[in-house]
Amino acid sequence: IVAGLDSADSGTTSVEGTQRGSSLGQVGYMQQKDLLLPWRTVLDNAILGLELNSVPKRQARTRALELTETFGLHGFENQYPYALSGGMKQRAAFLRTMLMDQEVVLLDEPFGALDALTRVQMQEWLLELWDSLRKTIILITHDVDEAILLSDRVYVLTARPGRVKMVLDIGLPRPRNYELVTTYAFMELKSMLLANLHEESSLQSWG
Repeated sequence: IVAGLDSADSGTTSVEGTQRGSSLGQVGYMQQKDLLLPWRTVLDNAILGLELNSVPKRQARTRALELTETFGLHGFENQYPYALSGGMKQRAAFLRTMLMDQEVVLLDEPFGALDALTRVQMQEWLLELWDSLRKTIILITHDVDEAILLSDRVYVLTARPGRVKMVLDIGLPRPRNYELVTTYAFMELKSMLLANLHEESSLQSWG
């Protein structure tokens, strides 16, 4: 619904108080898999969305090259996906998403397929990137630590039909890094979320 791929049965969506019709094409959307095209280089994968929006290729390449260093891809612009690590593929996919310059970006478990170490590195990278880009990011995740570390507000959903069961404001200061996960304030928030999730899973078991 947020990405405009489906219609709501009821209710409306709005951005900064402005109600919208279809959000299709107005919201950046990155899925769990990088979905890079194997026959295109990193640079040509990054500009795919711009090309589909009729941006001239030379102009699109210039815009992408301005951000390759920020996205940790400098020097790899002409490499093909097979030569990249999992983390670099995700950065390339995220660059493709962010080049569309949408105010709202939806990330659907973007680090779920990565190993634990790479996942931590990508979380810290995203924190740094958000500080510079300041986009509104909606992140879907099953990782409680990730939800707390990256977010300003966490929504806990029930099982189908999905409903908002809990809204938790994350009052942790920014800028943040992964050392935060060992602090008392972080563990207190984690305990609250886990208790709520455990209650939900117990209800599903009995149901």
